[in-house]
Amino acid sequence: MKTKKITVMAMCIALAMILSYVESQIPSEAAGISLLRVLLVSLLFGHVASLLYSAAGAALSLLGMILLRRIPQFSCVAVSVTGGVLHNIGQILMAWALMGSNVVYYLPVLLFSGTIAGVVIGVVAALLIRRIKI
Repeated sequence: MKTKKITVMAMCIALAMILSYVESQIPSEAAGISLLRVLLVSLLFGHVASLLYSAAGAALSLLGMILLRRIPQFSCVAVSVTGGVLHNIGQILMAWALMGSNVVYYLPVLLFSGTIAGVVIGVVAALLIRRIKI
């Protein structure tokens, strides 16, 4: 039962990230959508600390993806990987600011998972973008 719940949650997160990436193609709207996503997810499933972590991760991720997207040499996958890694870095920075330096030890695992998630989401996003011709 727990594995199924984790799997469903992971799929929802992946879908939210794909949609966030697609929306990041229009930066002003993407910032609003990212803010609303963070607020709604934190209110429905989290607490105040999760709001702070999510907001820090989302802000850093969105900024990095917007900047990289302006450089034509970066593929959809590269932009997505950058977003995934920066999201984790933003969360770690917020946790470090709130709790101290012990959380920095999580960074290598989070960077690895952010890279893997970024590759998967970037590939799926690239396929979706081609499919719907954005």
